[in-house]
Amino acid sequence: MLAGVTLLIVVALLIWAGLRWSMAQAEATADAVARQTARTHVALLSSELQKFRLLPTVLAEYPDVTATLGDDSAAARGRLDHTLKQLAERTDAAAIYVVDAKGTTRAASNFDSPASFVGQNYGFRPYFRDAMARGSSEFFALGTVSGRPGLYLARRIDRDGRALGVVVVKVEFDGVEAAWGRSQGMSFVVDAHGVVLVTSAPAWRFRAIAPIGAATLADLRRTLQFGGNPPAAAPLSLDGTSAIVSGKTRYRVAIEPAALEGGRMFHLSPLDPPLAAARSQALLWGLGFLLIVAVWAGLLIRSAETRRLQARARAVLEEEVVRRTAELSDANARLVIESDERAEADRRYREAREELAQANRLASLGQITAGVAHEINQPVAAIRTFAENSATLIARGAADTASENLTRIVELTARIGTITGELRAFARRRAGSGGAATLGSVLDGVLLLLGERARGVVRVDVAGPMRDVALAGDRTRLEQVVINLVQNAIEAVEGRPNARVTIDAVAKGDSIEVSVADNGPGLDPAIAATLFTPFASGKPEGLGLGLAIARDIAREFGGDIAHVPTRSGATFVATLKTA
Repeated sequence: MLAGVTLLIVVALLIWAGLRWSMAQAEATADAVARQTARTHVALLSSELQKFRLLPTVLAEYPDVTATLGDDSAAARGRLDHTLKQLAERTDAAAIYVVDAKGTTRAASNFDSPASFVGQNYGFRPYFRDAMARGSSEFFALGTVSGRPGLYLARRIDRDGRALGVVVVKVEFDGVEAAWGRSQGMSFVVDAHGVVLVTSAPAWRFRAIAPIGAATLADLRRTLQFGGNPPAAAPLSLDGTSAIVSGKTRYRVAIEPAALEGGRMFHLSPLDPPLAAARSQALLWGLGFLLIVAVWAGLLIRSAETRRLQARARAVLEEEVVRRTAELSDANARLVIESDERAEADRRYREAREELAQANRLASLGQITAGVAHEINQPVAAIRTFAENSATLIARGAADTASENLTRIVELTARIGTITGELRAFARRRAGSGGAATLGSVLDGVLLLLGERARGVVRVDVAGPMRDVALAGDRTRLEQVVINLVQNAIEAVEGRPNARVTIDAVAKGDSIEVSVADNGPGLDPAIAATLFTPFASGKPEGLGLGLAIARDIAREFGGDIAHVPTRSGATFVATLKTA
């Protein structure tokens, strides 16, 4: 009996603690929602105001404004009316009007409407007086003609040191308020006196959330800022970050500075929904705890029976474990043997693939030998000429000129070394797949190896930063990919007038697409489906390995090669991963 009472007390304490914790969590959640919503609504209001605050400044420089106020030009006034109307329609401004130094409206965007501001005197309005005194002013008030609330942005118009009047832009916030209304809770902006100006709850507009002094009320009546009636109290009770609306609904409050002068943004996030969810969660925890206790008690009752059954099952299990262990040992031994066999097969496959790639490189070298020989013969002939001239110059005592010839000989031998080095590097067997090379170095190596065959036929349209992009893969193997494509293109255009092979490159995400295009006769549709099949070739003496090996190398480094159909000629695109 005592244990049962103790258990009930523990459960009650846990439920109470859960309710308290859930209450704190609900308040924290509502606070976070209120802060985030308030910041979002402040940003929306600031964005809307920023669009309109430039209009008075721009209009102050408009010639028809000064002509209307200074010269009383009827033509300028007519043009200005239509200009203001078009500008208001395009910017969604509620009204734009120009007031002279005596406060009388001379031109307005609503000049042709029954509620036109033209001829109305606004000399009593604070925005007019402040703008005339300070140069600019902002004032939120109820329109005396339209009866609609809005923010008045005013700027003084000066000419030759004399104040001619004021240009005014009225901004209404229907769209902002509608956007606020789509959020849960209530949002509103109050001025320095605590009067609600912009709100998602229309019934709260021009209500005060704090008492207003008698002097302020008298000034509000005189300026008709909020109409003829003083602001009534809003049905709101504030206590720090908590609020009660209409004496019953609880909210959490977030306050942010607003974009209006002296304004503050309030957002009230309802507390009842998260509280209801928190209480439900606490009750579920309590029920869950009771369920756990019940399960625990049942487990205690069954524990003795379970131990007996476990002892019996343990003996059977041990026998089964011994048998299964023997089976697993045999299976593991077979798997080790199969793994070794697969590793050996994979090694032989890789060696065979590298042999084919090496054979392809050597076959390519056979085709480019003539070009390399031509590249070497030119500097060798020049070396001989410079050497003979140097001997004559030395005999004549012209040592300085002979020294210059020897310097040229050294540069030419370096050129021969570069060509032969590139040839040896290309011919060398490469089995690794690591490393990185720039696109420019790969293309330079390709042109150097192809030499005379590429000159006058191959054009490289890759320049600037694209050449400095690092590619994933060994340089020699990347050169083999591009050389296969370029050699095939050169062979396709041999003997044709205006033969041309173009190499281009574009960046696509983390890859570079290198395209090789020719103006040859194009591909035979009969072999298009077997382009990358080993030993399938459209050339009478071709082995059919070049494209297959080139694509294997590209895929080894994370790329690929594809044929792109074109109206004329043939185009292949090698996709190469960047490092």
